[in-house]
Amino acid sequence: MATPADIQNLRALTGAGVMDCKKAFEEAGGNIDEAVKILKEKGLDRAAKRADREAGAGIVDAYIHQDKIGVLLELNSETDFVARTNEFKELAHNLSMQVAAMNPESVEALLAENYIRDDSKTVSDLINDVIAKTGENIKVGRFIRYEL
Repeated sequence: MATPADIQNLRALTGAGVMDCKKAFEEAGGNIDEAVKILKEKGLDRAAKRADREAGAGIVDAYIHQDKIGVLLELNSETDFVARTNEFKELAHNLSMQVAAMNPESVEALLAENYIRDDSKTVSDLINDVIAKTGENIKVGRFIRYEL
């Protein structure tokens, strides 16, 4: 049986709802690592279900690295509500830094890259994590990178 503190800890780790955390704990037999794994799998399923949804809102993030490299990146969501959240803005900024560091040729190439801050994840995994937390489809619209 999961304690309220366990559920709160799992929520902090995954961003999942209280009932989802409780069910994952029960399914995992009280093992927090297994519960995180279960929630991530469910989150990825949710991300796949949202892939066809229109992502017409969003933001443009600008990143300048040592006055030598500049990136403009468009990140889209379904609603302005999600686009205004700190988590969404942080994702956009992290993706801009990824583009500055790795210089991908296309959005598809960007999504396939290992994430520079955690090479156990791809950029696509990073986006899917935020999709699972926000409940909305998120897509990289486009980006441009300038370098002196």
